[in-house]
Amino acid sequence: MKKISLLFIAYSCFVISGFSQSAVTTPKQAVRIDGHPAWIMQGNIYEVNVRQYTPEGTLNAFAKQLDRLKAMGVQTLWFMPLNPISKKDRKGTLGSYYAVSDYTALNPEFGTLADWIRLVKTIHQKGMKVIIDWVPNHTGADNRWLTEHPDFFVKDSTGQAAMAQDWSDTRQLDYSNRVMQDSMIAAMEFWLKKSDIDGFRCDVAWNVPPEFWSRCIGKLKKEKNIFMLAEGDKTYLPVSGFDAVYPWNMFGMMKKVAAGERPAFAMDSALHDIDSLYPAHTIQMYFTSNHDENSWNKADFGVFPGASHAPFAVFTQTMVKGVPLIYSGQEEPVLRALEFFEKDPIHFGHYARAGFYKTLLSLRRRDIALSPDAAFKKIAAGDEKSIYAFVREKAGKKILVILNFSNEEQDITIRDKSLWGNPYNLFMHAKESLTGRSWKMEPWGYAVYEYSKAFPVTKQKAAGKLPAGK
Repeated sequence: MKKISLLFIAYSCFVISGFSQSAVTTPKQAVRIDGHPAWIMQGNIYEVNVRQYTPEGTLNAFAKQLDRLKAMGVQTLWFMPLNPISKKDRKGTLGSYYAVSDYTALNPEFGTLADWIRLVKTIHQKGMKVIIDWVPNHTGADNRWLTEHPDFFVKDSTGQAAMAQDWSDTRQLDYSNRVMQDSMIAAMEFWLKKSDIDGFRCDVAWNVPPEFWSRCIGKLKKEKNIFMLAEGDKTYLPVSGFDAVYPWNMFGMMKKVAAGERPAFAMDSALHDIDSLYPAHTIQMYFTSNHDENSWNKADFGVFPGASHAPFAVFTQTMVKGVPLIYSGQEEPVLRALEFFEKDPIHFGHYARAGFYKTLLSLRRRDIALSPDAAFKKIAAGDEKSIYAFVREKAGKKILVILNFSNEEQDITIRDKSLWGNPYNLFMHAKESLTGRSWKMEPWGYAVYEYSKAFPVTKQKAAGKLPAGK
């Protein structure tokens, strides 16, 4: 569901306390790092728009894509809401995923509950994880709770269930009702126990009280070592038990830099906000697109058009305290806004960016220097108005990232002698000397260097025939 406004509120008491494992109950057998499931630390998220993913728009049709996605390096699949959609006040022909009519049923548009259980099992067998989109802030306009439990809803001036925000196909839930809260938790437990999912992405989490999240997440994590992603940027969300939040301030700054409205170094202010406002171990889910940004704001094809997409995508994949998101079709790429309430299949076939993403996802999986808790240091490599360069480092592993956030060629020089040597140029597939070296980086260029002895020097690269940053 589309976020209404950017909400960066400093709750100093939260920041001081930090993210502690004591905030939730952790199963003894669970492996956790900084309070998070260990598997997410060098992982990634791929958002699945089931309706548009295939011409059939079913779970069984999507299942045929699993091997391709695994080969690309996808680790965690986030499925947009699976629940049936309300028919009352429905928008468009098929309605919004986020207008739920029944929390414990599966949308027949996608298949059956048995299809879903089988799909999750297959995903797990392939070594991947599954999280589902959950809509706790509101229901659809004919959700069964409206007749069974009318007291679960906020009332408008006429005594009827109130519309949530400005979404006419929804009704606002009343979180002062403890029975409603318990029913919501029970519905989430249904999916956790019934299909063995690995977590939830919680829609409009920013408008649900922190007291509910603390109780809900604590109870869910007693059942399984799940990953919890909040749509929102309020600082109470990680304190309440969420593993990751949306970096809306950074995304807004990325858009301004891409448009030439702000210099590259302006993104440092967004990083400062993250460092100062959030508990230390909060994960940010970085992205260049998602279902909202694609359908309503022309991301990534309009916001990061053409060649400009690449350096920002590299940024999202390598940033500190981050886990990256890829939206359905970005690997194709789909250069249009997908319909939200109608059928609009992606029509895969080219996979023009699949190799690009595979390179980045593979790097994340093998190199601990890109773990969210790895160190981050900005370095000088060129004109800071255009060039954004940094080093990620952990446990003796080191990654150097150089990005040209401009439509002009830029001069690059590595003056930091700790970065000299012959690191592996990830996208050139060869080792490259950076000792005392200067070169030109093309408009919207990018280079990622991995400091490892695992890669041989190629004769072509040693001869200097391959330019950097292509």
